Amino acid sequence: MTFRSKLFLNFMIALLLAVGLVAAGVTIVTRRVFDQLNGQHTDAMVQQFQREFERRGQDVAHRIKAIAEEEATTRMAVDLSRPNADVSVYVHDARGVSSSHQLNFLDFVGNDGSIISSEEYPARFGYKLSWVTQPDDWAARGAFLMKVETDQGPALGLMAVSTVRVGDRDLYVVGGERLGKEFLSSLVLPADMRALLYLNLASEFQEPNLIDINGPAPDADRFQPLVEKIEADPVEQTEKISWGFDPSNAEVFKALPQVGRQKELLGVLFVGSSQRTVVSLERRIRWLALGVAAVGVLLGLLLSWWGAARVTRPVQKLVAAAREVSHGNWGSRVEVHGHDEIAQLSKSFNQMTGQLVEQREKLVQVERVAAWRELARRLAHELKNPLFPLQTTVENLQRAREQNSPQFDEVFRESTGIMLGEIDNLKAIVSRFSDFAKMPQPELAPVNLNDIARNVVKLFEAQFGAVGRPPITPELHLQENLPIIQADATLLHRAIENLILNAMDAMPAGGVLMLRTQTIEHGVSLEVSDTGSGLTPEESERIFTPYYTSKQHGSGLGLAIVQAIVADHGGRISVESESGVGTSFHLDLPSSPPHKPQVFPMVFEKKEVEA
Repeated sequence: MTFRSKLFLNFMIALLLAVGLVAAGVTIVTRRVFDQLNGQHTDAMVQQFQREFERRGQDVAHRIKAIAEEEATTRMAVDLSRPNADVSVYVHDARGVSSSHQLNFLDFVGNDGSIISSEEYPARFGYKLSWVTQPDDWAARGAFLMKVETDQGPALGLMAVSTVRVGDRDLYVVGGERLGKEFLSSLVLPADMRALLYLNLASEFQEPNLIDINGPAPDADRFQPLVEKIEADPVEQTEKISWGFDPSNAEVFKALPQVGRQKELLGVLFVGSSQRTVVSLERRIRWLALGVAAVGVLLGLLLSWWGAARVTRPVQKLVAAAREVSHGNWGSRVEVHGHDEIAQLSKSFNQMTGQLVEQREKLVQVERVAAWRELARRLAHELKNPLFPLQTTVENLQRAREQNSPQFDEVFRESTGIMLGEIDNLKAIVSRFSDFAKMPQPELAPVNLNDIARNVVKLFEAQFGAVGRPPITPELHLQENLPIIQADATLLHRAIENLILNAMDAMPAGGVLMLRTQTIEHGVSLEVSDTGSGLTPEESERIFTPYYTSKQHGSGLGLAIVQAIVADHGGRISVESESGVGTSFHLDLPSSPPHKPQVFPMVFEKKEVEA
């Protein structure tokens, strides 16, 4: 990804994140404010209901008391207190009295609890209302909720009781108002709010018993779970009900249980608040956020182009110059314009490349001197071994000649044989040195590394399973469709041969030889691994040094040749080794080597695996 793309991407991420956080924050704050206002409206609605309920209760109690204090009621009480009084005379009185006092329910009840007259259920004349005669201060109690039996079925009433006492006998006046849609109509509701009342008059949930200001409420079945929950635990509860897939159609209901004088659940008041306003506002916030984000995208495009002109172009020039340096053009420089940070960076880059050229020249000279010293030391060590026997043999010949020894001919023949053998050793040493010095430059051509690896392994198949030698098992893990590279097939063949020979020498007791190829960035990779005894850290450090060997028999040039071949192809070679486990050599070869061979010493990295 280019710097321009990263700049644009980072700007867009920052912008979208900021817009998203602001939108989310505004939405959360809006939701909280709406919920707070909704809670306040709901509380106000509940308080209004309670005030209206209390006001109507006081009004009902006042009207019932007024009926009890009327002269006609007193005469009825006096008449009924006489022995053998005819109660049938008053069977229709409740209807007229309730009409004049605008009551939905009215019963006159005798001293024994028998109904003398009933407005809501005339047929219940003579039925007992035993709860009325129970000791209770009806005047202090005031109005209360009660389930009322009528000739049209049970109803919920706001009732009050007043007593007329004559002598030792009482006449009870029981009456009240129906609690239904008329009561809900008297409530003043804010916008987007509504009130519903469930009349808990049956043992099971009845949909028609859920009413609003117009009568039975639609979709009453959606309230059944909430009603059943309140029946199990009659406390205030809040629940959200969705009326479709559109969130704006949802309502949040606060349910308030309504109990009777014996704390039985007689009704549930539902105060509902529509979510339409807050959902609509949240949608507007989202659309506004999307609009801001769209404008931000446009600004991001403009800013990225401006950044490219002001920032990325100088950076691209720096990248191009750095790439030139990495390819060997140490004289690459960057034009400096202005005095900003990019200009300072360009000046520092030019200074760095200049210093690198100087340090490179010094390093090349130091490395050359060190390399020749090491080579001279190695060559002197190699030459010293055959020169010592030659010197001893010549001295023996001189002594035999001076002493005119009769065995001179025999000593001469023996000495000349030794001298010829050591001379052959000197020739072999010189030949190896000459071969290493005359490494040819690669002749590049399209090469498939998999084919070379297979051919080399095929050459060693006889040695892998030779009679009298522990077997070596070759394993090839060659990547299919490996890219073709530009390389010298003969030199790579020789390098892989040396690596396999080195691996075979490391496994005198047999083992597994593994070759693996794979694609890497800008080239291919070859791994040659064995399961031998491994190398020590010191051996790993010096393993590519010419004439260094850890074997009893070896020239010390095999891995140095491999190193030279890889270096001539512009690649890298590294070694991983763990004592007692094995060794792995990694060759990384570019798709196309540099056009000009590098004249400074190659530095190869060594990787060690902890034991």
